Amino acid sequence: MSFKVTFHTKWSDFDPNRHMRHTAYNDYAAEVRVRYFRDQNFSIEEFTRHNIGPILFTEETSFRKEIHLGENITVDLKLSGLSKNGERWKITHQVFNEAGQLSAVIKVYGAWIDLTKRKLTTPPEEAKHLFDIAEKSDAFEEIVLTRN
Repeated sequence: MSFKVTFHTKWSDFDPNRHMRHTAYNDYAAEVRVRYFRDQNFSIEEFTRHNIGPILFTEETSFRKEIHLGENITVDLKLSGLSKNGERWKITHQVFNEAGQLSAVIKVYGAWIDLTKRKLTTPPEEAKHLFDIAEKSDAFEEIVLTRN
């Protein structure tokens, strides 16, 4: 399933050069992840109920084309990696400007954390479906877990 969200950018997203701040791209990608989880019936309230949360190990952003003040943007979500037990995942976001040109690519590598134990955890049964219908990127890979 393809998942993307169009946003109306706001004044605070831009820097003195009148183009989008580098961190604003990542803020929009994070919003898309939260909306994706919500649309899969696992909202922030469900995270709280199960005492888990998503964490990021890495976040890499490649900038391709400027986004200017007042432009709308569209951000998508593709699954680019998943461990067999669902504990760890990789997501790739593409950010498109109003003309539909690729403006940035954001790759995140994350996992689920138990908020009490402060340790990585597998998702509860109610969350195991989260990535089942996500569109996979061309570079999708199984994340192989190694334990020390």
